[in-house]
Amino acid sequence: MTTFLVFLAVFLLGMVIFQISRVNEQVSVLKGEEKAHDETDNLSGRMFLWFGIIGMAALFWSVWKFKGYLLPEAASEHGHWVDSMFNVTLILTGIVFLITQAALFWFAYKYRGKTGNIGYYYPENNKVEMIWTIIPAIVLTCLVVIGLYNWFKIMRPAPADARQVEITGTQWYWIVRYPGADGKFGKKEFNLISDDNGNKLGEDFTDPNSKDDIYPSEMHLEVNKPVQLQINARDVIHDVGLPHFRIKMDAVPGIPTHIWFTPTITTDDMKVKTGDPDFVYELACDQLCGAGHSAMRFVVVVDTHEEYEAWLAKQKSFYESMVKGSPMDPDAPKKMAAK
Repeated sequence: MTTFLVFLAVFLLGMVIFQISRVNEQVSVLKGEEKAHDETDNLSGRMFLWFGIIGMAALFWSVWKFKGYLLPEAASEHGHWVDSMFNVTLILTGIVFLITQAALFWFAYKYRGKTGNIGYYYPENNKVEMIWTIIPAIVLTCLVVIGLYNWFKIMRPAPADARQVEITGTQWYWIVRYPGADGKFGKKEFNLISDDNGNKLGEDFTDPNSKDDIYPSEMHLEVNKPVQLQINARDVIHDVGLPHFRIKMDAVPGIPTHIWFTPTITTDDMKVKTGDPDFVYELACDQLCGAGHSAMRFVVVVDTHEEYEAWLAKQKSFYESMVKGSPMDPDAPKKMAAK
């Protein structure tokens, strides 16, 4: 119903403008063309000025009204670097926008057409052209330098003590894997991938490092502890999106990618900050990947050190819970022969 009313209002407004133009044509015939043109230009100039004023007021109102829909609070160390770049760019471009738009609407009103006025021919001004070329060039160069500085900070190698978490995207869910106590991921082979027996990553369980790998149903991170994400895709391009941590990295089939960050706010603290007792961080797919794209959601929990260690201690390896004693257990034939 709301959409219909909007279209109806737009249609009626168009009809009003059309009728006004028809009336102006008739007035020009009755009053004389020059006088009619002056009145039309005066009306157009005033309307243009009011359009600019109302538009600016609507802009400021919408920013205030919908400020809650802006980026959520950054919950990672480099998230604050990203936000600082965003804010600087927004402030600089916002200032330019306000100045240029105010000048646009004011000039359209001030220099509207009048009988007897003749346009001034002003072919060039080297000084003005240098000003509007050099100043934007300096500002843009500064923004590029700031961006590169933060880019190299964000993309530098992860600290040696960073925890390792592997994320694999597939239509249409995420598979998260943690190394066990040995701190090493088990070897994978694409020809071992099988949804039927649950080996969704194609892990080779003849590799001893595979025996303690963990496949949790939630991704847990430790606050103030660096974590490196090792990112893969099994079928099409997906994208690891963690908006609160300002993370976005493509998951590309056959081309492993990685990114690291340091969470700074626990889930419990964020619940207090947001006033939402049901708040959770989430891992979403930021790349349209098919019909089930919107279902690619994985819960992320940021714990204190004690909470993280307690959660980790409760986790069973995928081998222990799903593989051991099953047909895909490489040790099963040996055990049967021993019996």
